[in-house]
Amino acid sequence: MRLPLSIGQFLARGATVHGGRTAVIDDPATPGGPRPAATYGTLAARAAGLAAYLDELGVGPGQRVAVVAPNSARALELYYAVPATGRILVPINFRLSRDEIGFIVRHSGSRVLFHDPELAGTVAGLPVDHVLSLANATGPPPVSDVAPLVTGAAGWSPAEDCFATINYTSGTTAVPKGVRLTHRNLWLNAVVFALHAGLNERDVYLHTVPLFHVNGWGLPYAAAALGVPQVIVRKIDGAQILRQVAEHGITLMGGAPAVLATVLAAAQTHPGAVPGRGRVRVLCGGAPPPPSMIARFTEVTGWEFIQVYGLTEVGPLLTLNQLQPEHDGLPAAAQAELLAGRTGAPILGASLRIAADGEVLARGHGVCDGYWDLPEETASAIADDWFCTGDSGHLDPDGYLTITDRKKDIIITGGENVSATEVENRLVGHPAVADAAVIAVPDPRWGETVKAIVVLNGETATEAELIAYCRAGLAHFKCPTSVDFTEALPRTATGKIQKFMLRARNSS
Repeated sequence: MRLPLSIGQFLARGATVHGGRTAVIDDPATPGGPRPAATYGTLAARAAGLAAYLDELGVGPGQRVAVVAPNSARALELYYAVPATGRILVPINFRLSRDEIGFIVRHSGSRVLFHDPELAGTVAGLPVDHVLSLANATGPPPVSDVAPLVTGAAGWSPAEDCFATINYTSGTTAVPKGVRLTHRNLWLNAVVFALHAGLNERDVYLHTVPLFHVNGWGLPYAAAALGVPQVIVRKIDGAQILRQVAEHGITLMGGAPAVLATVLAAAQTHPGAVPGRGRVRVLCGGAPPPPSMIARFTEVTGWEFIQVYGLTEVGPLLTLNQLQPEHDGLPAAAQAELLAGRTGAPILGASLRIAADGEVLARGHGVCDGYWDLPEETASAIADDWFCTGDSGHLDPDGYLTITDRKKDIIITGGENVSATEVENRLVGHPAVADAAVIAVPDPRWGETVKAIVVLNGETATEAELIAYCRAGLAHFKCPTSVDFTEALPRTATGKIQKFMLRARNSS
């Protein structure tokens, strides 16, 4: 007998085995008031109530339900209720403009749009049948029958190859693409992520990863199956994160390097011992921080740093790098080099290879079915059952992956390839530099040359000084020939620099 893998099975198990255990603690700042703390039994009843409400609205299996909101307990309920009952959830980055949200709503064909109350003006009048605020005082009433979470809407059970979510990329290209992820993709990603992260019934998970980013990386599903309490954070604030760690006994969280940076800043001024020392595990994805930041973060907080790498199109986890027992005796700087230098080994069920042009290709259970209503882009991205990641890198003899750059971001100057990441890491090592990005600009002699865009940390530095600093540590052909200064770099919610925007500014 083959039982189809379905998203609903995670919360159904949580309600059965851990029905009386705390499931969700909402952020107190949630507009309309936070949801009262819910047990897994209550959470399942609320999700089933949402499913019944969608039945009343006439939203059937296979139809799309969008949500645009920061993290909240009410938003989290949709991530269980919608795909579990055969509909397709369309999470949308709440930082997008009205036009960008409208594009996704129209392209996905969403019939319902749930939104955070603070976004009411942004989404008003968008072309959907129902625009519903998450600020509803109670929401759809909970129901005692949670069977739809397993059997689907109106008794229809989704097959494991049915689409569960369409997650629109917010990455380094100008036009978002809807990534079709199936129940099988998400089910296996959640289980394998939990295995590698060591998730267990004694953990407490902090929602610092935005839910819209590949369904919070899939960890909310694994947490539900194991009865792990989930603490919601609406906005990233280092001091608040430290308070949550102390108050709720947080043991696991994730986020981009920017999240780590704000925690580190708060920890450095925190009175007394930093909470969670020796207890908290941090999954860092989105962009690799430099070794110096990792070493400082682990020294100050005492938290374990785990590097993860993936993409929306692979569900999202692809590789993971964490210190092994044999690394325990190494100096902190050496440990940081091991964690920063390589993204890690492929997760269970994934395979990697490097194409002739250096692009990283991936195969595995998490690789998406393709892009929603974009057959040409799908055919271009998935060739011979290998997904083209768009990242360049190399595999070491032990199978660990190192990402050198986005394929399109490699700079070819005078016939030599330059990794923008290598130059950026050099720049952020300067005591006056807080952030840096490197792009190619046209050059009449070399074809392309290296340009740096730099954010200073309050100290002063000149263009000539930064170029000289790079030349002291890198081959000269890799070094910037010009430097611009800016107050902030454009980044996605996951920390990736939006270099297409920087190129557009420097195209003339």
